[in-house]
Formats: sequence, structure tokens, C-alpha cells
Amino acid sequence: MSQPPTLPMTPPLHLRAKALDKAYLKGEHKVPVLRGVDANVGRGEFLSIVGQSGSGKSTLMHLLGLLDEPDVGEVWLDGNRIDNLPATTRDQLRNHVFGFVFQFYHLLPELTLLENVLSPLMIRHSTWEYWKRKNEFKEKAIEITKQVGLDHRLSHKPSELSGGEMQRAAIARALIGDPSILLADEPTGNLDSHTGGEIMTLLHKLNDERKLTIVMVTHDDNIAQQAQRIVRLSEGRIQALNEAA
Repeated sequence: MSQPPTLPMTPPLHLRAKALDKAYLKGEHKVPVLRGVDANVGRGEFLSIVGQSGSGKSTLMHLLGLLDEPDVGEVWLDGNRIDNLPATTRDQLRNHVFGFVFQFYHLLPELTLLENVLSPLMIRHSTWEYWKRKNEFKEKAIEITKQVGLDHRLSHKPSELSGGEMQRAAIARALIGDPSILLADEPTGNLDSHTGGEIMTLLHKLNDERKLTIVMVTHDDNIAQQAQRIVRLSEGRIQALNEAA
């Protein structure tokens, strides 16, 4: 008896948004930002979310990373709904599963580069646990800063770094906790084209070598085209889904 043909297996979805609605109050009026958005991110995928200012792309990223809560809809991770979990559990997911990179870096000005990179581990562990493992964590942070080309700037504070160096530091900080998903909101938006190109090269390297899932928000079509797939938003709705060039 002949065997049925083997069907190709579809990789499990890593992150999924279902029918997301989000609105914000402006004075007494509700301003809709997302309207019934569905989006899937595969494991190991490099996805860009593109759209004009006000299209809802940053809001979508914030909902995917549990930085905000949807008014309607659901966020799922590996088959488990996560947007409705208790606040402490969502905090843990943000610290363990997601890494965040923002356009304006959000480095703490009073800390050195090394201390900024270490800050997620300070939050993750108790004071006793952190100090007990401080040397181990420091070695890990130095190795990560070496990977992003900043190991010669460890004692410098953010005010002593260039824009590209601050963004590399923000990426190193996002990586220190070994996240499964990197969420990058306009990671090149505050940089010149050359430095932005270096940041994109670094993101591609992380995606290729670490198989790190990356969701990148951008308003720049040229940057978006460097991802594997594009989700295009317009007025809070998915306008198009397509493969990047």
C-alpha cells in the first residue's frame, strides 16, 4: 500500500496578533490607532513593519512586546495567549523573552556603557543573586559589547558616545538577557545613512548567526526592504503583506 505524500511542515508561529484594536484619548475624544490588525511573526524571521507617522506601527510593536495592552484582540506567543496574563508575569516576559531597541536609545545618563548593558540583569535578579554572580555577568556583558564593537568604550557614559555607539549600546543591552525576540522601533531613524547601514548590518548578523527573531518598525521603505518580509500599515489597518526584495 503506497504511503501518502509527506507534506512540508509549517514552522510554528512565534508571535501572533489577533484582531488588535487600540485607541488613545485626546482630550475627551477617542482616537483610533489600530483597527482589527492581524499579524504573524515566524520563529527566526526578520520582519519589518512600515507605515507613515500615525499609521499605528509603533503601537503594534508595543502591543506585541507587552509594553501596552490592546482594547480588543489578543497577543499569542508559541500557542499561549500573553496579553491577558497577570502584570508580574508580563513583566517577566518583557525581561526574559523580549529585547527592546528604541530610536532615542533610552540609555541611563548617569551609568557607564557597561552598567547600562548590565541593567536588565540587575532588574532580573535579586540584589544578592546579582552581586554573587557579578563577575559572570560582567564577562558576559563585555563579550556582547565586543560583538557590537564597543568593548573599548565600557567606562564611557552616554554623553561621551556618538549616536551610532549609543544605538549599539542599546542593542547590547537588549541582548544581555538572551531574548528570543528583538523588537526594534526606528533603530536607524536618528542616525545618518552610513551609521544606519552599520546598525542594519549588525541586525542582519544577529538574525543570521543567532537566529534571533527581529521585528523592526520603520517609516523608511529602503530600510524596510532589507527585512525578509514587510507588514505595511495605513490608518491602523494592514494595507499589504509582502516579501521584501
